[in-house]
Amino acid sequence: MAQLGEMAPVFTLPRDGGGEVSLSEFKGKKVVLYFYPRDDTPGCTTEALEFTSLGEEFKAAGAQVIGVSKDTVAKHDKFIAKHDLGVILASDAEGDVCERYGVWVEKNMYGKVSMGIERATFLIDGEGRVAQVWRKVKAKGHAAEVLDAVKAP
Repeated sequence: MAQLGEMAPVFTLPRDGGGEVSLSEFKGKKVVLYFYPRDDTPGCTTEALEFTSLGEEFKAAGAQVIGVSKDTVAKHDKFIAKHDLGVILASDAEGDVCERYGVWVEKNMYGKVSMGIERATFLIDGEGRVAQVWRKVKAKGHAAEVLDAVKAP
C-alpha cells in the first residue's frame, strides 16, 4: 500500500488512445494519480470533468494528472470522447496497481458487500515519493483541493 513519504509504487499501464503511461516518464514532475471506480458514472464523470477544467493550472504548476480504473482502454476512449476529457486515463484491468496503492477494497452498499476501487488520489512529488493522500474522496470540488496542494510549496 502506498504510504505518505514512501516511494510511490512504479507502474506502466495501457492508456487511452493506445500506448502506455509509466510513472517513470514524469521524473522531476509532480503526478496527481487518481483512482476511480468506473468510467461514465456520475461521480467519476464529475471528477474527470473537474480535473479537465483545471488542466492548464495543473500543467502550469508542473503536474501531470492520471486517472486509473479497471475499465478497458476502449471504454476510456469512449469516456474521453463523450465528455471531451483532457486527462490521461490508464487501464489497470488486472488490478495490480490498485492493489499496490491499496485502493482495491471491500465496499458495502445497501448491505451488499463487494470488492471495488476506493476513490482515492495520490500526489507524487518529482522524486517519486507520495507527498499527499486523499482517501474516500467526494468527487465534487476534489480537483480544486488537489490543485491547492500541488501549488503549495
